[in-house]
Order: sequence, then C-alpha cells, then structure tokens
Amino acid sequence: MTALKKLLLFVVASALIARAASAQVPQGDPDLDLSVSQPDFTIVTLPTTLRLPHFKSAFRVTHRFGRPLGGGHFGDLVGDLFGLDSGAQIGLEYRFGVMRGLQAGIHRTSNKTVEFFGQYNVLQQNGASPIGLGVLASIDGTNNFRDSYSPAVGVSVSRTLGSRGAVYAEPIWVNNSNPGPDALVDDNDTFMVGLAARIRVRPTVYLVGEAIPRVVGYDPGVTHGSFGIEKRAGGHVFQLNFSNSFGTTMGQLARGGFTNDDWYLGFNISRKFF
Repeated sequence: MTALKKLLLFVVASALIARAASAQVPQGDPDLDLSVSQPDFTIVTLPTTLRLPHFKSAFRVTHRFGRPLGGGHFGDLVGDLFGLDSGAQIGLEYRFGVMRGLQAGIHRTSNKTVEFFGQYNVLQQNGASPIGLGVLASIDGTNNFRDSYSPAVGVSVSRTLGSRGAVYAEPIWVNNSNPGPDALVDDNDTFMVGLAARIRVRPTVYLVGEAIPRVVGYDPGVTHGSFGIEKRAGGHVFQLNFSNSFGTTMGQLARGGFTNDDWYLGFNISRKFF
C-alpha cells in the first residue's frame, strides 16, 4: 500500500471516528456552554466543579519561576526581571471527558512527578441543589511515576455567586505525603482542606486565591497559598499568579509551602478544545 493510500485511509478513519463521537454527544449539551462563574477546570492548583463535555478535552501549562520575589535587594530582583531569568518548575496537563460528568487526565512536572487524576461531578448547582459537588481521585509518583506514590481522594464543593464568581471548599486526604522512609516517620498521611475563590471583576477578568491548610497528619513548612489575576479570551484562560511553593499535584500540595516570606511568580495557561 502506497503512502498516499495510507494517508487517505487515516483521514477517512479519523473523520468516521470524529463523526461517531459527535453523534454520541446530545445536541444542546449544556456542558458546552460558557460558565462565566467557572471559566476553567482549576483555580490556581485546586480543581473546580466545571464539567468537561463528553469526548472533549483541555490542556494546561503551569509555570513557577524559581527565584523568590523577596530575596535580595530590589535592584537584584529587577536585574533578574522579577525571577524570569531564573529556572522554573513547569507542568503540562491534559484532561479528557470520558463520559458526561466524568473527566480524567495526566499532569507531569519538570521535576519528573507524574499525576493521574479523575473527577466525577455528582451534583450541579441549580434549582434542586444549592451547591456543586465533585468527587476527586488522583495518584502521583516521582521519578516519572516509578517511585514514592501518593494517592489522594477528596471532594470539591462549590457555590457560584451568580455571574460574579464562585467559592470552594475541598477536603482531601493524601496518602504517603511524607517522602521519608516509613520506619523513620510518625505521620505518613495528610488531611487538608482547600479553600478558594474566583471573583469576576470585569467581563473577562478575574481575581483568584487559594489557601490549603493541613488539618491532620504530615504538615511540614507552612500552609500553601496562591493568588493571582487572570484573563479569559475565547477558549483560553491566561493567569498570572504568586505562590509560596511550586506544588501543582496533590502530593506536592500536601507538603505545604516553603515559608511565608518567599513568594514566587508564576503563570497558568489553559485551553479548551470545544
């Protein structure tokens, strides 16, 4: 078979698969509609309760510069272009709508931590329910998912504020959050409660913030915190943020922030493919 015939067969097969997939998604699917109160699937690091439409997908880039903004003199900070000249921890994420209400994905950071995650939205806020509710499950592993596995389970509870934004409470339990040897540690698990908000200040501009206190178990460092500003542009969301750690996976978030004196410039870029 010639290369041209193979290419034509591939194009035809792809078209048939796409047609079959679109036929299974009901016309007028409300999950395809823009939610101005929840424009993205994450706040800064924590998940929202936004549903990913069936057979649709989304991609996200996370980026945390390695230079603390409070380190050194202001002239040094300007000379380093506020940390942009330093190294960074970068994450790449892809998620897919497996079925209505169920999404799954993978997130990999440049320190070779890989996280697999899933979320099922049990409730949507409407006349019958005052809240949105999603069940979360994930597992991340270091060294390209070869070592130090940290499974996590939890829920995301949301309350939208009309078109002005949304607030969140997310109790999450993380196993094996302590990377030390089991024989040398007392606490190997962490129970944390993520608190977050997204407030719409302009038609396409939002302020975001998160705090993730550890309630029980392994809790080094300080409470992880993040805040930022973001701009929605079509299917894109561009976010400039500040955090006291580089954490973007559940295992990393359970290990907390570095200190309350060191904050790091970062950004998230997300893209919906629908």
